[in-house]
Amino acid sequence: MRIALDAMGGDLAPQSPVAGAVEAARAYGVEILLVGPEEVVREEVARHDTSGLSLPIVHAPEVIAMDEHAAQAVRRKGDSSIVVGMRLVRDGQAQAFVSAGHSGAIMAAATLILGRLPGVERPALATPFPSRKGFFLFLDAGANTDCRPEYLLQFARMGAIYAEKVYGLARPRVALLSNGEEESKGDRLVREAHALLRQASDLNFLGNIEPKDMLAGAADVVVADGFVGNLVMKSAEAVAEMLLGTLRQELARSPLTRLPALFLIPAFRRVRARLDYSEYGGALLLGLRGIAITAHGRSNPRAIRNAIRVAREAVLQQAVEAMAGALRNL
Repeated sequence: MRIALDAMGGDLAPQSPVAGAVEAARAYGVEILLVGPEEVVREEVARHDTSGLSLPIVHAPEVIAMDEHAAQAVRRKGDSSIVVGMRLVRDGQAQAFVSAGHSGAIMAAATLILGRLPGVERPALATPFPSRKGFFLFLDAGANTDCRPEYLLQFARMGAIYAEKVYGLARPRVALLSNGEEESKGDRLVREAHALLRQASDLNFLGNIEPKDMLAGAADVVVADGFVGNLVMKSAEAVAEMLLGTLRQELARSPLTRLPALFLIPAFRRVRARLDYSEYGGALLLGLRGIAITAHGRSNPRAIRNAIRVAREAVLQQAVEAMAGALRNL
């Protein structure tokens, strides 16, 4: 299996992407194409023991900066690491592309270069989200900030197909994020989307879901528009970091709390792992003709490794083919 990685993507590039690629290549036995300026990437690779690993470099001299306009940068910088990486997937030279770079540029390049599956109006970012029962699939995590009710219906269908085909869930429970369970709750978009979802006989639609029930694991797939979804993701991440940081400070405050804290370390590590974004890797863009994963901009090597794991699983489960076939049968 060959996976292309944006070696220049993210706040910690090229150090984190290259280190994560080395870890992933060793852990999963995949070939990873490191896409970026050849001299820069080669110098970083030389810092690692890569014996027995396949990490070829694909030269891409340009980089799309985080403050650039997404669509304009994709069109103007045809030799950027994001654009070159997407072309590798389109041309069959890689089976998936992973990047922690400019998320808007990743989505624009994926749509322009890979293209949408037949019948898909808008791709959606789908990511696993922790709950008390494990995790659920959450989408859209930020690909579409201006949605129509029909888009949310399609997001729900794509999420349900992915949960069934990749996670092995029979008739996954689908819910619509809102500020109340009643059909009358939510803004106009949510109310109209609720009506469409209720009529969709192919979905196991539970109805509206509030955040507390979402985090309790009451649904397998939770749908929101990209603006709300992105706010939910960023808020959850900030709250988790604040809680873990506060707990760490309080346990270290005095000798009386430090000693009991030693016995809590295993449990604390398990909680941290469940709440740490780096454990979940990245979000998959559903609805495309190829596999594209966007990772967190602050991804450390572990997050990059796990994003590559997500890409590998999507390839092994033939996620694109399964999605295309299921959408054709609707």
